[in-house]
Formats: sequence, structure tokens, C-alpha cells
Amino acid sequence: MESAPLGREYSDGEVICRQGEEGDRMFVIQDGQAEVTFREEDAEYVVGQLGVGDLFGEMAVFDKQPRSATVRAKGRARILTLDKHGFLQRVQEDPSFVFRILQMMSSRIRHLDAEVARLRRLVSERDVPAS
Repeated sequence: MESAPLGREYSDGEVICRQGEEGDRMFVIQDGQAEVTFREEDAEYVVGQLGVGDLFGEMAVFDKQPRSATVRAKGRARILTLDKHGFLQRVQEDPSFVFRILQMMSSRIRHLDAEVARLRRLVSERDVPAS
């Protein structure tokens, strides 16, 4: 791990934020990629891939709840952190920043809605007796 002029450099597999931890900042990928995983009981599932320009951890800035997933660097990655104060300052400098975050969150919700519908179809097909 080494500091970069902007952001922090993470090595392959290094945890950027961990599911269940208290969060108070969001992250922006400046360079590289990251993998999002969700742990349930004794299994861990990959639920997303992130790349340059992607934001994550933004929910912590708004709701101060524990992290909902773990994010690890995939290869070397440079990540910028933004706490609530930095976030509010960025919004004052560029109000369209909030719009971009809302677009991203909306896209994630649409993706999750589609995934829930797909899983419900699978469950209902499994429950239908064979003729």
C-alpha cells in the first residue's frame, strides 16, 4: 500500500471496505478495478465489478449504516475517498455531482429489480408441479 498524489494505491485482493464495518465515506475508483462481494453465512458471492470512475460506499455518507458489501482491489487500484464534509464540498462546487450519483443509484436499483424478478421466476417455476 502506498500513497499516491490523489487517492490511495491498493494491491491485488486488498480490502478497501468490509461488509459490516461502520462507514462514513464513499470511494471513487481513479485507476484500476475492484470486485464487490457479499457474505451470507459461510458463503461469499461476487455481486459486482467496478472500474475507473465508478463510485461505491456512497450509502454510508447518507445513512451511516454498516457496509452492505466488501470491496477488494482487483489488480492494483488507486482509490479516492470522500467523507461527508468532502462530499458536501464537492456538491457545492459541482451540483451535477449529486445528479450523477442519483443516476448511478437508480441504475443499481433497476438492476436489482430485474434480479429480484428473475429469482422470483426461478422460484415460481420450481414450485409448479410437472404435468
